Amino acid sequence: MNPNELKIDDLLRFMVEQGASDLHLKPMRPPLLRINGKLLPLKWEALQPDTIPRLLDGIIPERLKKSLEEQLAVDFGYSLSGVSRFRASVFQQRGTRSAVFRRVPFDFPTISDWGLPPVLEELARLPQGLILITGPTGAGKSSTLAALMRLIADTRLAHIVTIEDPIEFLLSDNIGSVTQREIGTDTPGFDVALRNVLRQDPDVIMVGEMRERDTIQTVLTAAETGHLVFSTVHTNSATQTLDRIIDSFPEGNHRQLRQQISSVLEAVVSMKLVDKADGSGLVAAVEIMRRTPRIAKLLLLGELSALDEEIEKSVMYHKMQSMNQSLAALVLNRVITHETALANSTDPGDLDLILRKFLFSASEHDLKEEDSDMTEPLSDFSKILELQEIRRLYDEQQERHSGDLREKEQEIVRLTEELSRRQAHESEGNGECDRLREENERLGRQIQLLRAEYDAKVERLNARIKDISAGPPARPAEPVTVERKSFFRR
Repeated sequence: MNPNELKIDDLLRFMVEQGASDLHLKPMRPPLLRINGKLLPLKWEALQPDTIPRLLDGIIPERLKKSLEEQLAVDFGYSLSGVSRFRASVFQQRGTRSAVFRRVPFDFPTISDWGLPPVLEELARLPQGLILITGPTGAGKSSTLAALMRLIADTRLAHIVTIEDPIEFLLSDNIGSVTQREIGTDTPGFDVALRNVLRQDPDVIMVGEMRERDTIQTVLTAAETGHLVFSTVHTNSATQTLDRIIDSFPEGNHRQLRQQISSVLEAVVSMKLVDKADGSGLVAAVEIMRRTPRIAKLLLLGELSALDEEIEKSVMYHKMQSMNQSLAALVLNRVITHETALANSTDPGDLDLILRKFLFSASEHDLKEEDSDMTEPLSDFSKILELQEIRRLYDEQQERHSGDLREKEQEIVRLTEELSRRQAHESEGNGECDRLREENERLGRQIQLLRAEYDAKVERLNARIKDISAGPPARPAEPVTVERKSFFRR
């Protein structure tokens, strides 16, 4: 394509078609696309220094052109109808104009679609407090914030007010109402917007980034007044985030600031994108610190160095996890390689110990296959511990089952022997029964013979009795002579 005929919309369309996340425009280089985390040059002619201003002139808002001339850098949002929305950063380098475009899809994934730990969805249900999403540039902070805001809008009767520079993801009303304000277009700055937002009846406030001391203080105050506040910080861990916030203020204010933070901070979510093992893209490793009485006490006392240990100990109950534990979960789920995890860890030695403990005790079937569904929370270390606990309980159950089987087998042997003895006794008993039965039959026959003999004798006796009872024939009676003697005869 002739460079003079090149249009920025054509480049942006091509960027979306290629699935790139970023487009870089730099003089004397072809356009560069970041695809799956890799910055790749297009097979085009190099851009000339005068080509880039021509490409950008038609999309830079008029209100920002003067600011670009004075401050030599501007950020703004740009939408290409039917394609995507983009966050543009135009700046000077070596005296020439350059630009970077970040693709911001109209439709963006939810928390579960990202495969992030489900505990993040619980944060969207909190009534008040401060939640910080942290990580380096391009770690997915804005996408995660947008997913949380959409979840709130879809599930809560709430008024959400966002203050962004610039507006990236376009949020629509659902059950909740969403108001999005852009710095430079809808409000002159974060401080002014935050002071005004408290009069706009918000339930949830989202601040694109906590950059300066005044913004930090206003965000903390908004959280203290009973609002749920979300914001981002460019840090790599919860401990580093709190150090950054506290060090933004004079040392004399640190005690008061720690007390304020300990009372309002609900969670710090730190994110980092790492390469997948199969080279298909990037996946997020997530550190999660949540408010607990112990965490609040450590914050109040300023013992920030003890936070990491407390996070690692609270995986199962509070669903917290350190970055190393999240990287370990990704390795154990075969999403990233062992080497990639170590390269992205701030404490590789500790991560190696965690992995050794699991990998040496795990069998081939304990680990997920490489084609696992990425919608599962594969970076959630609590799932690994749950599986480990299930395995332990399973092993205990198997051991108890094996013991029960051994006892049953012994019982079967005993019963078999008892049955054999009983069968032997039964055989002997059957022989005795046969002998007694024969004896009974013999006695029965004798009884019958005796009964017949006795019956015959009885019949003869009866006949004899009958004959005796009848007697001899009767004879005539002879006269009886009575000798009479005289009364006076001697």
